[in-house]
Amino acid sequence: MPSGLVERSLAHVWHPCTQMKRHEAVPPVAIARAQGPWLYGEDGQRYLDGISSWWVNLFGHSHPHIQAALVDQLARLDHVMLAGFTHAPVVELSERLARLTGLGHAFYGSDGAAATEIALKMSAHYWRNTGRPEKNRFVGLAGGYHGETVGALAVTDIAIFRAAYAPLTRLAATVPSPDARAALPGESARELALRCAQALEHWLAEHHAQTAALILEPLVQCATGMAMHDAEYLRRARALCDRYDVHLVVDEIATGFGRTGTLFAHQQAGIRPDFICLSKGLTGGTLPLSAVLTTDAVYAAFYDDAVERGFLHSHSYTGNPLACRAAVATLELFEQTDVLADNARLADRLDAAFAPLTQHPRVRHARRLGMIWAWDIETTLPDFSNRYHHHAMARGLLLRPIGRTLYTMPPYLLGEEAEQWLAQQAHSALLATLAEEGR
Repeated sequence: MPSGLVERSLAHVWHPCTQMKRHEAVPPVAIARAQGPWLYGEDGQRYLDGISSWWVNLFGHSHPHIQAALVDQLARLDHVMLAGFTHAPVVELSERLARLTGLGHAFYGSDGAAATEIALKMSAHYWRNTGRPEKNRFVGLAGGYHGETVGALAVTDIAIFRAAYAPLTRLAATVPSPDARAALPGESARELALRCAQALEHWLAEHHAQTAALILEPLVQCATGMAMHDAEYLRRARALCDRYDVHLVVDEIATGFGRTGTLFAHQQAGIRPDFICLSKGLTGGTLPLSAVLTTDAVYAAFYDDAVERGFLHSHSYTGNPLACRAAVATLELFEQTDVLADNARLADRLDAAFAPLTQHPRVRHARRLGMIWAWDIETTLPDFSNRYHHHAMARGLLLRPIGRTLYTMPPYLLGEEAEQWLAQQAHSALLATLAEEGR
């Protein structure tokens, strides 16, 4: 029977990305606390957080360094509006992000979709301020995901999120994705990337005069099934945007902060984008915060005596001191420990532990990039994702496949027990799910 907290939640809470009627059969799980990679239910059951609570948690829950920073900040300054004021955490965070990316100005929001909207508005407004207001359209990759607010949906190419709201959006164009799974027989991932870059070139040659920006997820298109591509596509995209005078926006909301093996995914291509969208891991998974980083040239286009030439986007909690302090503490952890090298060793151990799953005869396109693993499952079950999630939770493991793509994006600090638990229970849940075929 549902606990009292679950009953109260179902009576008053509208849960995200959920058909609420499903909770008649599968109630939500009431979580009481979290520590490291583990979530603890009110009933005492623990669950390994194999997806980092929607890809936000980097160093495990309740990390003492981030907690201490938040306690200290709460005693100093909880919030002040950023219009007309400033404070130490937002300044330090902005300086650190500038050093890490080479983009000198940071604008803050609350979540990934807000970051997308900020970047798109900023790009179009830049062209307006520089005398080219006709450059106000956008292009993205097929299968791209950039958030679910109305502006972000315009550049999100996943039907289940967008179809109901299509009349509200000004849909962007899409060009072929360099998803390595789409390679032709004998074609390498790099060759596919080059072929897709040619398609982008043809599109920009025809439409660049009306195009403000190309937006893409670098190296991994997460919500479309962890579609991974060769870094050569990013290099070609940067060159083409330069040639055709189009901004390049990289959505590092999910791929940033070490998920792909480098601090930011676009760094593997050796490029500098015009805009970087950040969120999720930015605060280590503690508080909502997003940032859009951009160049001095973009910033300069808004610097004027005329108010209407300024970027007049805001929300009440822009640059919240607590969230910014959590983000600074998260970046300090990258400085104080060799996180990326440690992750490479952890990934090698997990590769070995995942071998029984990877070698299962129903697995297709097993792949990994940094700390992201994915396996496409050949199955006749139309509700594979829900069934797998159920079996994984029964084994004390939080995994939520995307369609028929099973994936994991775990926290960086697991420990030997959690490493083995993740691999063993992920494989066991797959066996149990596939055993239901034909029933």
